[in-house]
Amino acid sequence: MQRRFLIAAALSAFAAAAPAVHAQAGADTWPTRPVRILVGFPGGSTPDIAVRIVAEPLAKALGQPVVVENRAGASGNIAADQVAKARDDHTLGAVINGNLTSAKMLNPKLSFDPTKDFSHLSLLATAPLVLVAPADKPAGAAFFAAARAGGDRWSYGSVGVGSVGHLGMELLKTRVDGLAPVHIPFKGNPEVITSLIQGDIQLSLVPPGVAMPQVRAGKLRAVGVTTGHSALVPEVPSLADAGVRDFVLEVWTALVGPANLSQAARDRLAEVLPRTVQSAEVRQKLFDQGWQAVGSTPAGMKARVEQEAESMRRIISAQGIRLE
Repeated sequence: MQRRFLIAAALSAFAAAAPAVHAQAGADTWPTRPVRILVGFPGGSTPDIAVRIVAEPLAKALGQPVVVENRAGASGNIAADQVAKARDDHTLGAVINGNLTSAKMLNPKLSFDPTKDFSHLSLLATAPLVLVAPADKPAGAAFFAAARAGGDRWSYGSVGVGSVGHLGMELLKTRVDGLAPVHIPFKGNPEVITSLIQGDIQLSLVPPGVAMPQVRAGKLRAVGVTTGHSALVPEVPSLADAGVRDFVLEVWTALVGPANLSQAARDRLAEVLPRTVQSAEVRQKLFDQGWQAVGSTPAGMKARVEQEAESMRRIISAQGIRLE
């Protein structure tokens, strides 16, 4: 009787452990072919740079090539839609804040649902934004005095409606009385920078990796950074130094998969992505390009998305923002 009891107990313990063993075995078999990462912005854009830094070490960790493909347009939503509809279990996407937090609020007819159509994988990197202007504009509080005087004759650029640069500037308008520049959307930050240098637009909120080479070359002026003083741009004052209060903003790049991404893929990526992004080599390369490495868990990314979605909802509602 005792022998039968011991055998039954052993079988019960094996059955309880089997799902975990099976999940690990599944994770070990993914990927079975090259992995694609679709980026919704042009080559050389900040999300593109961040993903390409991560791609090579990620490929080594996964044991399969990681191919980055640019599918620019619609503020990153074209690529996001293609990822949401992917069925090959080897297509992932690099997204920015707006794709997951505000896109559906701005366009209820959007072809994908950010809350249902993606699996959160990892927040790769974050960065403050730098408020930049043509080099001939004044600095600090004097800049905002000039901007107020410019009214709606001034314009600002962003990478599209619903992007962090767009919603951030609309939030900035609520923090600076009389600030009223008109929004002009562009395909990507390189075009924004060109228009700033040419003086076609007067201000923009852009990531430091895009802004600082032109600032250091004397082609643009950095008015302030959106997160207080930052190690990424230690020479740039905070916007609070110019009199702007209660204004904190970051841009981020994250990795997602379609909602139907296999559990084996999710488990494997949850294991290797944080370790890859947080490695000393990747952290330094991201820092050199104006990014702070994160490498979050899926749960950490989900919490960040939910928190920011609520903040963006308030901005969109208060400012009455709609697709242009």
